[in-house]
Amino acid sequence: MRQNNQHKRNRASVSHSNRRLNIFAFTGIALIVLGLAGVLLFNAFYRAPLPVAGNVIDIAADMGGFDKDVIRVKVGDPVTIRLRSLDNSHHTDGGGKHQWAVDEFNANVVAPPEGTAMMTFTPTEPGTYVFYCDICCGGRANPTMNGKLIVEG
Repeated sequence: MRQNNQHKRNRASVSHSNRRLNIFAFTGIALIVLGLAGVLLFNAFYRAPLPVAGNVIDIAADMGGFDKDVIRVKVGDPVTIRLRSLDNSHHTDGGGKHQWAVDEFNANVVAPPEGTAMMTFTPTEPGTYVFYCDICCGGRANPTMNGKLIVEG
């Protein structure tokens, strides 16, 4: 009988040790899975901030045109254009997107409907250049969808 009681105690002790080991293993695996899921979610949704020059020019565009028709900048100074589309995606002409482009500097940014987009460029030559939106609203032919970029020396 004594051996039987000793055997039951040994089995209870082994069972308790196995239970603790199982809990420890489950907790470790759960932490690894949650950590990996967190890393994958972070990488899926994090977007590094775009580089921004010290000279940020905010421009709003809608079906009526740009809110600025003349922009003045200095040659050699980096310029960030932050374009905001005020139109929603239900517009049949362009789907609410708007563009700000200057061909001579390969500057081109497209803002999504009711959204903002940025791009940075450095004007290299003084002069007067045309900026435009060629997505909708008659494009370059529409006088409200273009303007002058004046680069001063």
